Amino acid sequence: MPQEGKRLEQTLMAAGDQPRSVVSPCELPDGALLRKYRDSGALADCYCVEVPSAVSQARYIEAFYSTRLFKIERSLLAWLVAKPSTDLQAAALAEGRLDTFAAWRVEGRTDDQLLMCDFQGRTRSWLMSEAVSGAEIPGTRLYFGSAVVPATPAGSGRSQMGFVFRVLLGFHKLYSRMLLRAAASAVGA
Repeated sequence: MPQEGKRLEQTLMAAGDQPRSVVSPCELPDGALLRKYRDSGALADCYCVEVPSAVSQARYIEAFYSTRLFKIERSLLAWLVAKPSTDLQAAALAEGRLDTFAAWRVEGRTDDQLLMCDFQGRTRSWLMSEAVSGAEIPGTRLYFGSAVVPATPAGSGRSQMGFVFRVLLGFHKLYSRMLLRAAASAVGA
């Protein structure tokens, strides 16, 4: 990891979400709600981490959206695009009682997955939890992925990623890992 990336990770982790588990890039599982975007040409990524305890999907969702690290993003969204959110709303989203949260709306939900779409329709965020079978100690694999749907500028007929996205891709990858690590820490990894 470049030195700037390490410094950024240390700075953001100073917010209190210390890493305890290894987050790795991985393939989207069969049946992943995010898969349709990857299969249609969107840029999609997927990261996973195993935690040594049973974690429900609801607990994972609430933890993910309530970490100190994610609260920085929530504050930015409240300030920049007037899309505020609270921990109580994160809990309601996790329990299936709310279909909008900050800048996102629920696009799909199953017992073990949540797919969110941003208010502009360009990005998707996806969370999934699955029990780890065959392990000596019961555990849960937590997944986090996202997709960026390419824009088709008027008259061009071709899809393309924007300049800002291309510039921020490295940060996005680091930030995705940090978000998943923070959530794993919050559920007791």
